[in-house]
Amino acid sequence: MESQPETQLEAPEGPREPILTLPGALTAYVALIAVIHLRVLLPPELENWTIDVFGFIPKRYDSTLLNIDFPGGTGAKVWTFVTYSLLHANLTHIGFNVLWLLPFGSALARRFGPVRFYVFMAVTAAAGALAHLLTHEHAIAPMIGASASVSGTMAAAIRFAFVKGSFLSFSRGDADEAAKVPALSLGQAFRDTRVLAFLAVWFGVNIIFGVGSIAIGADGGTVAWQAHIGGFLAGLMLFSLFDPVRRMATHAADASSPDEADRV
Repeated sequence: MESQPETQLEAPEGPREPILTLPGALTAYVALIAVIHLRVLLPPELENWTIDVFGFIPKRYDSTLLNIDFPGGTGAKVWTFVTYSLLHANLTHIGFNVLWLLPFGSALARRFGPVRFYVFMAVTAAAGALAHLLTHEHAIAPMIGASASVSGTMAAAIRFAFVKGSFLSFSRGDADEAAKVPALSLGQAFRDTRVLAFLAVWFGVNIIFGVGSIAIGADGGTVAWQAHIGGFLAGLMLFSLFDPVRRMATHAADASSPDEADRV
């Protein structure tokens, strides 16, 4: 009687999460923006009040003004560095920001976790507001929108986006695995041709926006490109302060051949 060969049983693979499935932290962030946008249903005077109180107005910080009270008082000088980023002009404005958050914000939210992610969004929003203030010292028009924070997520994400296995590489695992690959150091990132190409395109597009004063949506608001750059630089430079994943070893990154790097 011949013995039958033993059947090799393989453990079933766990479900692989789609790369663009929104993590809970980002879903909550987008939902908050959507709920806040319901302010457009308010009477015009109340809607304008919310913009004045929670939007970022450079003129609010003008020390030459005498006896002029802005809505929100002294407190608005603090909270508007962040709250402006949760207000949007229209659905088109929201759509642009959410579109860019889908790949970059999703990866960053998975990598950082909710608390780090929300603090990061607040810090990059504040950096964008500061850049806007420095370049629009006496502007009375409120700045609103999450674009500075979105730019920050893009900058932070490129520190690991092109690493093999991450979400912009050609070889990657599921969404959680792709978000947890070791990141490049800032020096390594500046030596990576893909990162440099991304930086060149990103800065080029924003400079074109600035020079051409391109408007977004029917309201005719121009793009606050200086705020974009402020948020982007903050995200790029401060990424390591938020990153819980161990960084890629320098010797391991340098040992990769150019051909190998071109494939990831």
